[in-house]
Amino acid sequence: MKVYADSSFLVSPYVQDSHKAEFMRRIAARPAIWLSPLHRSELAHAISLHVFFKKIKPAAAARAWSEFQEDIRSGVWIPVGMPANVWETAIEFAGRYSPRLGVRTLDSLHVACALELRAERFWTFDERQAKLAEAVGLDASG
Repeated sequence: MKVYADSSFLVSPYVQDSHKAEFMRRIAARPAIWLSPLHRSELAHAISLHVFFKKIKPAAAARAWSEFQEDIRSGVWIPVGMPANVWETAIEFAGRYSPRLGVRTLDSLHVACALELRAERFWTFDERQAKLAEAVGLDASG
């Protein structure tokens, strides 16, 4: 199964998160989950924001980033580049879905990546992204 997961899903195993049990349930099947440069940037920011909001200490952030890097090396995440048409697809989503669903740029970029990579599933803990994914024909169920 080819899965595209957004950063709300990816951050769960690395910081204290209310979605960790659901993350573990989904990942148990060992699906191939892509990791784009967008994911890496968002994960770095998410971990740093946990420090900023004093949810974790800098040492815990460093451990989280280290664990993430190790998971890349061990094949938990499958690195991919950004698909060529992702920006145009995201722009199309802005006009077509943002007025109705309230999706933001990053929401559109993640869903556009999933669509362009031909993902079989789209995993997110973000309601707006799930609604957009479903609107464009992706399976956003867990």
